[in-house]
Formats: sequence, structure tokens, C-alpha cells
Amino acid sequence: MLGGHVELGDWVIMSGYAGAHQFAKIGAHAFIGNNTAVTRDVPPYVLATGQPAEPRAVNSEGLKRRGFTEEQIRAIRNAYRVLYRSELKLEDAVVKLNEMASTQDVLKPFVEFIGKSTRSLVR
Repeated sequence: MLGGHVELGDWVIMSGYAGAHQFAKIGAHAFIGNNTAVTRDVPPYVLATGQPAEPRAVNSEGLKRRGFTEEQIRAIRNAYRVLYRSELKLEDAVVKLNEMASTQDVLKPFVEFIGKSTRSLVR
């Protein structure tokens, strides 16, 4: 169930009965759990569930299936921790993520998505 103008990145998995509000964006390789209501933007690589959707973890199993290396998945997990577990304000987290992305290319889509978010991020 997708509202109008929803943007889905490559390899997004939407489980049964999941829905996305109009104009929401879901980043590449994200996993949206069963019966989840996406009302805000979900960054790439994130597994989100709930009503409304909340970030739960990194979609590490999906990333493995798509050929991401353990090193890349570790970098993504570290970026996830900065954004969701560090208790930093979004602006401060973005500064830290930009530093990380300068040496780890796999994080560039994650950081770019955050900068382009228009509906705010699931947090």
C-alpha cells in the first residue's frame, strides 16, 4: 500500500500489509516489516517496523544476500549507531556521518539520503 509519490530505492523489501504515506521516501536496501506504517523517511539499509515505523536495526541479512562484505556491513552498523543510538542531535550526527563517509564509500548513499529527506527521518 503506497500513497502517491512514494519513492522506493533499489532492493527495498515491503512486507505484507505495510504501507507508506504519500511523499515518503524509503532508501535502497531498506526492509519494512509486516503491518508497518511508514509516515516518515526511512534511510537506506535500515530495518523498520511498527505503527508508526521505527528503526530497529540494519538490514544485515538483506545486505549479505546482495553481496555486501562484512567490512561494509560493519561500517553501515557503525553509521546506524551514530544516527540512532548515540543520542546526538541530527545535525551533530550528520557531521560525524560525513566524516565516516569520506573514508567509506558504502556510507555515501546513507548520508546523501539524510540530506535529501523532506518528511524527516524515522527516529
